[in-house]
Amino acid sequence: MPFSYIVMGAGRQGTAAAYDLARFGDASRVTLTDVEKGRAQAAADRVNYLLGRQVADAMALDVRDERAVHDAIKGHAAALSCVPYFFNLGITKAAIAARVSFCDLGGNTDIVRQQHGLDAEAKCAGVRIVPDCGMGPGMGNTLGIYAMSLLDHAEHVYLYDGGIPQNPQPPWNYLVSFSIEGLTNEYYGGITVLRGGNLVHLPCFTELEMVEVEPLGKLEAFVVAGGVSTAPWTFQKKLQTYQLKILRYPGSFAQLKAFSDLGLFELEPVEVDGKPVVPRHVFHALFEPKVRADVVKDICIIRARAVGTKDGRQAEAVAEVIDYYDEATGFSSMQRTTGWHLSIVAAMMARGETPIGSIPLEIAVPGDAFVREARKRGFKITEKIVQK
Repeated sequence: MPFSYIVMGAGRQGTAAAYDLARFGDASRVTLTDVEKGRAQAAADRVNYLLGRQVADAMALDVRDERAVHDAIKGHAAALSCVPYFFNLGITKAAIAARVSFCDLGGNTDIVRQQHGLDAEAKCAGVRIVPDCGMGPGMGNTLGIYAMSLLDHAEHVYLYDGGIPQNPQPPWNYLVSFSIEGLTNEYYGGITVLRGGNLVHLPCFTELEMVEVEPLGKLEAFVVAGGVSTAPWTFQKKLQTYQLKILRYPGSFAQLKAFSDLGLFELEPVEVDGKPVVPRHVFHALFEPKVRADVVKDICIIRARAVGTKDGRQAEAVAEVIDYYDEATGFSSMQRTTGWHLSIVAAMMARGETPIGSIPLEIAVPGDAFVREARKRGFKITEKIVQK
């Protein structure tokens, strides 16, 4: 059965999601929207060119206008948000009012929990709402669920993920491959994890460790915000541990912690020459030009390690994906892992394969079903079980 989809936000992730829906999501039509019609049209043209058929179209849409969002998405099988996280609550309300299933790239746990607070309204409308898709928390949490399923009983889940350039250039050794607002959102505040079966808050830029990742060697792993989203609450009475650390090239931790300690990720204005200035906006203006590139030849790593028992013996299961920039399509790995996790979930919603209501990702999307879909798209997901 063919489905029509609408993708809000025609940047890198939105373009990748639209392409995947048109190729694998049984799409009859994919509409890309952006506040700038020209940007949406360019994204639609690229999708049509890559696929060799006219399946994508474009329209102007300002997602700050909930009535306009309601009218634009009405009648579609699923709506996808690839706009910054702070718009997603309003779009969720519009989607429920329009009776259209909706998923987004999340990234802010407080907002996601407010979206889940609309579960009764979503159920009444008969729609499926799944926030927090994408690479992280999305694919990381989904692979965590998959790793858990490889054991008879899981007690601890340790997640690691990161998107980094294949050829790092000092001094930053990093290229931003999604919105700068999303990046600094990850670098501010902290994360709630499970430790000893209890909810524990960890501040950003703590618990540094070194992790071996082939073929890259040793990478830094440390705490940033939001990477597991609602999963610690979901698994509080089922697991002892559920946590995530981000992966970066060595030296990144000291740089980022210095920026954080200086207050450059703060949102409260400070006075400079008699004028109020938001420190985070200054950081965006200074840092983004240093780490932004037209073509991002990157590598994304997601590793999920579940520890527990299998066949009556202590065991651990590891599910891992290492993905690279794709020369054939020009999509970065961040576009693929982020946009395609979102589009896989959207297609599952359109097919009625996720529960009705506003449901946490870790409950809504079965790990094995996602892995099957991801492998169809060429993701090389490895898995292993080691018994002790």
